[in-house]
Amino acid sequence: MGQLFSSSKDERYKDLASSFAEYFKKFKTGNKIIPQETIASIELSLKEGNIQGANSSITDAVKKIDSAPLNVAVTGESGAGKSTFINTLRGVGHEGKDAAEVGVVETTMERHPYKHPNIPNVVFWDLPGIGTTNFPPKDYLEKMKFHEYDFFIIVSATRFKKNDIDLAKAISMMKKEFYFVRTKVDSDISNEKIFKPRTSNREMVLQKIRNDCVKIFKDNKIDEPPIFLISNINLSDYDFPILMDKVMSVLPVHKRHVFMLSLPHITGASIERKQQFLKQRIWLEAFTTDLLSIIPSLSLFMGSDVENLEKSLNFYRTVFGVDDASLQSLAKDWQMSVDLIKAKMKSPNVFETTNKETIQDRLSRYYEEFCLANGHLINKNVYVKELYYLKLYFVDMVTDDANALLKEICSRNNLVSDEAEIL
Repeated sequence: MGQLFSSSKDERYKDLASSFAEYFKKFKTGNKIIPQETIASIELSLKEGNIQGANSSITDAVKKIDSAPLNVAVTGESGAGKSTFINTLRGVGHEGKDAAEVGVVETTMERHPYKHPNIPNVVFWDLPGIGTTNFPPKDYLEKMKFHEYDFFIIVSATRFKKNDIDLAKAISMMKKEFYFVRTKVDSDISNEKIFKPRTSNREMVLQKIRNDCVKIFKDNKIDEPPIFLISNINLSDYDFPILMDKVMSVLPVHKRHVFMLSLPHITGASIERKQQFLKQRIWLEAFTTDLLSIIPSLSLFMGSDVENLEKSLNFYRTVFGVDDASLQSLAKDWQMSVDLIKAKMKSPNVFETTNKETIQDRLSRYYEEFCLANGHLINKNVYVKELYYLKLYFVDMVTDDANALLKEICSRNNLVSDEAEIL
């Protein structure tokens, strides 16, 4: 009898290990939020029945992911669009609370931090342009507390100057990543259309800007660095998505999660990436030992479960920009009722009660829908609370809402562009 119990327990540990590792195989290496070595180590602990060791590793991994600080230094001359760039990255309007001041002449030599409103451990630091100081590049970096930043973005709205290039050289010598960002390219294209209406060509304008940047770098004896042409008004256009992919590829694995969640949802690819990151985070949470049991719970959803789910859903909606505050802001911009926007989505109405269906019944229905679409993600010998299946379901729901909203935004932007073309 003891041998039989031991055997079934061993089988359970193997199933646990297999289920844990198998889930992460769905995600590309660059999109994983914990290193493959950590996944393999946790899988081995589970397989050996070292639940305490596995739990400790998972808890440490989750804590590292959630608390990872990310500090981004943004520098450039006044008028380069630096403040607008910081506000856009933070998803904050120029008139919003704690927005970086736009169009203000730089008068201070101090750096200024701007926390992300939803992901507070992501901080963008507005650094004075090196051209406004009398410091040599190395002294400038020391005074600006160089070692605190994960990477630097050097912004210009016209041409990069020798000071910018010398600063980049100093950053490179100190083994930090930097990126040159040329802003306001939409203004260059617009001006070209005004002055050369018959011969203007968008791609030719962009190539000319890029060539001018490269020439400056060559004249200053520097290999061509990564240059990204962007518009602060329309981030989904031009090189911004490429810049974000580049940053993601060189960030330490445990910092990718907070960086990805902090980014504006400007393309279908960025929305999908957020979805993948959140699902992995939920999976890790579900595998802590106090949430695993051989015996299913007697009550499908307790009051604390419902509260947990509602809090999680609100967080997902905020991360994807489909929370009530974001939708109200869009409704105001579009001069329409916020209810009309919400009517096209599922997530705003999940916890609204009706006479026909209780919250418990609705959550049970969602759970069944998820299992029908995805099957049980854990082998039969292992039980995971329905709570975590529902969190995965909610992430999919909010992803669909975000894609629907992005489609509407793109449609309206294209309409505005078409009208501008006619005028």
